[in-house]
Amino acid sequence: MRNKYALFWMWMFLLPLALDFKGAESSSKVLQILLVVPTVAGGIALMLIAPRFARRSRLRSFVTAALLVTIVGSVVTQLVQGNDVGNYLRVILPFLLMLLGYFVGCHPWNQERLEQIEKVMFWSMVISLFFSFAYGWATGGGLENVRFRIVSVTFLCLQGLLLHEFVVAKRLTKMSVVLFLVTIVIELLSVTRSLLVGTVLLFMFATWLAAPSPRLLLKAGARATMIGVLLVGMAFAAAAVFPTVAEHWTQRIFFSAETESGRDPTTITRLAEMKDQYDQTTSSTVSLLSGMGYGHDYRYSPAYLPDLAGQMSAKDFYAIKEWAAGHNFWVYQLFAGGILFGLALPIGVIFALWRGSQAYRAWRRRAPDVLYLPVLGRALLVLASLPAISVGGNPLGNRFSGLVFGVALGLLVASYGRIAHAMRLRAMANPAQARPSYRPNFGPEYGPFEPGMGEGGPEMLPPQPAQTPSLTHGRHQPPSGSSTLAPLG
Repeated sequence: MRNKYALFWMWMFLLPLALDFKGAESSSKVLQILLVVPTVAGGIALMLIAPRFARRSRLRSFVTAALLVTIVGSVVTQLVQGNDVGNYLRVILPFLLMLLGYFVGCHPWNQERLEQIEKVMFWSMVISLFFSFAYGWATGGGLENVRFRIVSVTFLCLQGLLLHEFVVAKRLTKMSVVLFLVTIVIELLSVTRSLLVGTVLLFMFATWLAAPSPRLLLKAGARATMIGVLLVGMAFAAAAVFPTVAEHWTQRIFFSAETESGRDPTTITRLAEMKDQYDQTTSSTVSLLSGMGYGHDYRYSPAYLPDLAGQMSAKDFYAIKEWAAGHNFWVYQLFAGGILFGLALPIGVIFALWRGSQAYRAWRRRAPDVLYLPVLGRALLVLASLPAISVGGNPLGNRFSGLVFGVALGLLVASYGRIAHAMRLRAMANPAQARPSYRPNFGPEYGPFEPGMGEGGPEMLPPQPAQTPSLTHGRHQPPSGSSTLAPLG
């Protein structure tokens, strides 16, 4: 059913939290609440008007169950541990928004709606990029303080989409190049090593996705090397123009050599935080199974106090007390939900990434004209930002990032299911060309030809798929979802 207000609901759903910011603990929360209310209202409206799947999907069922186990399990742990209710609600909110985003994205939207959702999400992340930079620069003070505030919470998500345009789709437009250069400049100004590592990881993942065969991987690797050399050259040029920034990077890289312990203080504090979370989780059988709960207090483990000699006094060390989502996503999930409720979400995300990327490479090699394949590729690169961000922080510690990751996960699962069913129909229409599998396919979603499950998946597809009208467009028409996310030309 068509709804003339669908685009309005999309903007209401994704735009408000792009203007999210961190206020002082003592400040009023009215504005923070006003940013969440329209997001929830827009999400519920989109869920009500969204089309429904007519076929089941095991991947969709598995990911949905993983998200629900995390959310419902957090309530169980909260009842067991009795943490501060306000802290619990603040920490669990990004996870709830991720669930809402997933339910919005995981529907068989038509081509027009898919393009609208992707473009609204793209432009919302662009707005978040510039808003975070402007707000952080205006309130942060000097570079040493401002660098913590100028990076958008969806920074790597936006870079993932731009890398899809450059590396996977091989589209270079003036605006997309300018946007990517802006992200590199902000990255250099932030003097954040983990952010730079995340960009490199996304670049490598995009290169791997774009090359479904060894020959293409070599070509993509050579192209990636050239782009990498250009980026390194730009970094050195920026260092020459901004010597203060270069000095800060030098201090960050070689700071550990100047400490008494010879170890990097930032790394030590992260390890001390994870050690305390792990010790609390394994302190009893109940906490190991159900976790300590979202919003539970944690400190630095005393085992790492000697490593911070000269950097932090014992008084300051023991005064540390935090309740927000921990800096390490994987350990914090175990800390918050235990074995029963904490591991489901990481497993669901990693499994969706693995299944989706394997199927994407197979489909890109054998049927590059299949519908919704570009949507799947973009969703993979946005969701891949989650483990990339976890190198130096918790990707679900902020509300807008939780929302974007949820939409990307929903688009990934929905696109995967639709393409898998389409490829099954294509293989059934060409049984003479399909290669026989020497072993059965375990647990198919849509029948015996589901891609990505065992060796009987993509290998069952014909080497030269037939041009099925329901799957492809004409020779001079682009496949669904293959257009750029925005008018960047």
